Amino acid sequence: MSLLPKAFEQLVDAFSKISGVGPRTAERYAYFILKGDPAKARNLASMLEALHSQIKVCPKTFTLIDADKEISSLYTDTNRDKKMVALVAEPFDVIALEKTNLFKGTYHVLGGLISPIDGIEPEHLRVRELITRIKEDEVREVILATNASIEGETTAIYIQKELAGLSVKVTRLARGLPIGVDLEYADQITLGRALEGRQEF
Repeated sequence: MSLLPKAFEQLVDAFSKISGVGPRTAERYAYFILKGDPAKARNLASMLEALHSQIKVCPKTFTLIDADKEISSLYTDTNRDKKMVALVAEPFDVIALEKTNLFKGTYHVLGGLISPIDGIEPEHLRVRELITRIKEDEVREVILATNASIEGETTAIYIQKELAGLSVKVTRLARGLPIGVDLEYADQITLGRALEGRQEF
């Protein structure tokens, strides 16, 4: 016999399916919403319901954009250098690099890192699209801005091999980034120095 109402248990179960959220945290989230203003809960529910219909992926950079936009402003901005592309794993890595206020190129989101244990193989990444873009935009430099982790290094090496036959310089963020730290959580000073001190790969 359950000690908690079914609706509460279902909400806890839903929260616990979020990556990084354990059972106790899921319970706290659910209880916070339960004891709060019902109007705020309805507002949250409506935002969640509209999330997928109001956001899409940019067909050029693969960053997240509003559904009514065609291309990311990070690509269409005339002040951006389209011949310099920072290659990142996920959309939030773009935000991390943007906070340094140092990078004036454009981005390409791979959609993950090579990790066979998680079912992510090279063919799941947007490498073919990157190669097409390098040719179309006559890209002169690709900056490998993947995480300083085993998966990040494996992906960087794979990308470097795939781009070997093209007339493009491949660089890597300098080792100001500690091993095991995701770009999303790196402080801006460390990330800025790593960006400025990038090296040919």
